[in-house]
Amino acid sequence: MDVTGDTSLLYYTKPDLPTIGRNQYGPPKGVNAVRDGNQVTISWNQVVMSKDKDRGYFIEAFICQDGAYLWWTVSFPDQYTTSYTVRDEAGCPEPSYGQLYTVEKHGYSKPVHVPWPAP
Repeated sequence: MDVTGDTSLLYYTKPDLPTIGRNQYGPPKGVNAVRDGNQVTISWNQVVMSKDKDRGYFIEAFICQDGAYLWWTVSFPDQYTTSYTVRDEAGCPEPSYGQLYTVEKHGYSKPVHVPWPAP
């Protein structure tokens, strides 16, 4: 990408997802992560939501791939997906980590820390 102008003048903010709307179900429980080589599988218990409110789950993570520390997000369309596998390697200056949210039509839950296994 080409940037024109003084980038130091840009205002940066990280959205505070739990303050957008009002989640009625709360965060997932039973959040776990296991490593098999370079694969990390995150799993959690289903949050039972009514069909009209169900918007699934959202994972926000920082992972290491090919020596690059990457911001990684993934969402799931409904409450029935309760695991996700991502490639995560050694070799980055910071440890990988993740957060999991329940998503329903009124907003996001508070995040749940994913207990990330070290490589």
